[in-house]
Order: sequence, then structure tokens, then C-alpha cells
Amino acid sequence: MSGNIITMGIMTSHVPHAFHNERHLLNGRRFAMVSSTASAVNPRTPTEFVYEEQDGVVWGTYTGDTVTIGRFVGTRAGDRLEIDYVHLLKAGGRSGGHSTSRIEPLSDGRLRLVEEFRFAGDDKLHESICDELR
Repeated sequence: MSGNIITMGIMTSHVPHAFHNERHLLNGRRFAMVSSTASAVNPRTPTEFVYEEQDGVVWGTYTGDTVTIGRFVGTRAGDRLEIDYVHLLKAGGRSGGHSTSRIEPLSDGRLRLVEEFRFAGDDKLHESICDELR
């Protein structure tokens, strides 16, 4: 269990100390989707996300690939994000749902978001990975 912390009998992943103290960790950061179990990701035009954060409140926009425009809002505590989202699809219609993401540091200093999400009205759990853009 190296790297894990047990608090009140609940095991959680080890969170770098800076994530807990950083009140604006995601503010102004951009991420691109690199993989998703919900759809194929076009590496030339991946969905890109722009995050804003203030005191643990997170919001932002996204566009690209299959999405015309999307918006999200949620909260961050340490390395965990809880977000609700909605977007307009390029094929027509809209979609939305809820996600829980884990923030992971990459070896080059960028961040990675590993997201589990469900679309509203669908019980299937999906996963996507988004890497920070420089």
C-alpha cells in the first residue's frame, strides 16, 4: 500500500501536498483529450478544455472533435474533481452528465486528468484521459 493514506479506515490515493494548498491549481490551464471509452479521439482536433478555478470552485468550456461547445462547473478537493457538464454536439442535439476526475502529475511537470463519467440517462461508466497543453 505504499503511496496510499488511510484516514478513518478509508484508503485514499496519496495526494501531493501542493494540490491541497493550491487554491487555484487549475486556473487558466488547458487540457486536450487523448483517449476516451465513449468515442474515438481525433488526435488532430481533440476536444480541448479550458479550466478556471477559485477557492476550489471549478468551471470552464470545451470544444473540438464531436463537440460544438460545452460548459462545466464543479468543485475540487485535493486531487479530486466533481463536475457536471453539458455540450452541444456537432451532429446535432445535446448531451450532459456528471464526472469524477483524479489529477495526476506527469514527469514533465504537466497535469493529467483521469476522468470517470456518465451521461445523463445512461448507466454506463466511461473513462477519458486529458493531458495538459503547454
